[in-house]
Amino acid sequence: MKKNLIITAILVIACFLAIFIASLIQSDWNRVEIETGIIEIDDGNIAYKLYTPKGAKAAPGVLLLHGYQNDHETSAAYAIELARRGAVVLAIDEYGHGDTTIPMRSRGYTNHKVSVNYGNDSDSDKTYVEISGPLRYKVLMNFSTLSFFNDRYSKGSDGSAVVDSSMGGIAAYAFLSSLEEVDPTRLAISGHSMGTWASWSTAAAYSGAVNSNGVDITPKATVLQCGELFRNSIYDSKIKFNNVLLLQAKYDEFNYFRDYQNFVTDDILDTPIRTEFLGVDANQSEWNTTFGSFADGSARRIELLNTNHRLTTHDSHGMRAALEWFDSAINLDSSIEPTNQVFMLKEALVFIAMLLAIFSMVSFMNVLLYTPFFKDVVTGIPNRPNKDKSGKVWWKNCIITMLIAGFTYPFLTQLGHGLLPLNENIFRMTIGNGFLSWYLFLIVVMLFTTIIPIKRAKKKGVIIDMADLGFASEKSPKHFDFKLLGKAILLVLSMLLLMYVELFIAVKVFTLDFRFIWPFFRLFSFESKGIYFRL
Repeated sequence: MKKNLIITAILVIACFLAIFIASLIQSDWNRVEIETGIIEIDDGNIAYKLYTPKGAKAAPGVLLLHGYQNDHETSAAYAIELARRGAVVLAIDEYGHGDTTIPMRSRGYTNHKVSVNYGNDSDSDKTYVEISGPLRYKVLMNFSTLSFFNDRYSKGSDGSAVVDSSMGGIAAYAFLSSLEEVDPTRLAISGHSMGTWASWSTAAAYSGAVNSNGVDITPKATVLQCGELFRNSIYDSKIKFNNVLLLQAKYDEFNYFRDYQNFVTDDILDTPIRTEFLGVDANQSEWNTTFGSFADGSARRIELLNTNHRLTTHDSHGMRAALEWFDSAINLDSSIEPTNQVFMLKEALVFIAMLLAIFSMVSFMNVLLYTPFFKDVVTGIPNRPNKDKSGKVWWKNCIITMLIAGFTYPFLTQLGHGLLPLNENIFRMTIGNGFLSWYLFLIVVMLFTTIIPIKRAKKKGVIIDMADLGFASEKSPKHFDFKLLGKAILLVLSMLLLMYVELFIAVKVFTLDFRFIWPFFRLFSFESKGIYFRL
């Protein structure tokens, strides 16, 4: 017990040391103030994280919008690099994500979708089709339908409509532009994946906009981290998008972001939708080349990145291109070269902190197992006749189980939640439903993989009892031991409590959670998770 107590203490201290250094990096060694808060609107609260360079006056401002199943911390790479260069950066949790209390259905939906780029669709080609199913499925299928599109796209035949495809971006932009440290004439937007549609929507909402002082607060640049393009004919010609950079992942997993093509090749640049975006004639478009002018807002560029969709947020090439773009549009502090990037060091440190926290749970478990109360939770492998002692069977089953979990994760978490027959008035969170669907599926798999071996063993004359399954002790192997189960549950809860305390301190003291690029562990918020049960 003493040995494991020492190991646990070392792991916990090392975890907080990693988090502490990561916090110094995200604050540029205390040159940037970090704060979290909420923006109150009629529908609820939008949670945010604000990065403000100390002593900032009339500084450029950038709004960051994350992707699906993410939160504001996924935008941290851009936030860190921009704040180091003098920008005030606002990263929000969009509708239905993080600690924002507004559900994703507030975005709105229609009863149709398209299977090509907007403006390239037609009824005759069946690229414009009606959809049915649960409301949550319609919301998911309408991510690429934007509220500033004309009525054919943004409104459904059943009276439905996409109301706010900015996912809270419009309210957040207003908040950012009102900050006293920010120069409202030097504002920009960037988003990833789902956040690119929110970026288009926010930029459209503030096209030609002026604040209460009569100052033009139109976004001066928009950077799309894997964004979908659409034809100019599908929205009001009065809307103008200034200086748009598209970061194109060569190996993007989602067809939205490669113009519904199978692969990203050089030919994609010569399609009408790409040449229209770049403002050039056919055969004139090129990767990594700026067309147009920053002075009049017509600058356009498509940067090809040798990465996939999910890693675009932390791609050093994309980061360099984005920083150069922002600098040209809103004038960053150019004393720091675009290639001078520290965001991945912060990301690596929070990942290390997460692993240390997980390891500390294991060592803490060993501490508890030395106590009299938990001692009988551990039992050795029963010595049964005809039992395979080589371990090959165990490893085979273990690998198969992990493969099943891994291969089904993207399908059940992305689409399973939309189509499963769950109660619409209770299970209205698409993200939560996705994980619930996945967990339920794995439970069914577990039952089958438990029952089948039992039946096979029985045919061979080998009886697998409760002790073999870990549900009873050797003293009474045939009867389910509820007391043993209760102790096992308490053991797990005690381990989880330790890690939750570590996470709580990391979030509240250092404003960082445990992750690696994408969210892994977050604090439980009764207010935001209450969306599950809000009728």
